[in-house]
Amino acid sequence: MSAMTKKAKNFKKSKTGLYVSMATTAFGALSVAKQAKLARSDNDTLRLIDAAVSAAAIASGLAILYRELKRLGDDDVLLG
Repeated sequence: MSAMTKKAKNFKKSKTGLYVSMATTAFGALSVAKQAKLARSDNDTLRLIDAAVSAAAIASGLAILYRELKRLGDDDVLLG
């Protein structure tokens, strides 16, 4: 394993990596909001259900990332 690969794997478990993951996940919420708005205007029930399921996936993904962020904070003495 090269040093660059090892560094990239450790980035995912860092605070910065978690913040980037949270931001990209939250950015996906904009797409879901557009999808829901379009589905409502077209009266497309199936697309609206898809948007609701996608929104639930985004919410649970953000909750998991937040939990991981809290776990990283628990190891830090200064954060309490």
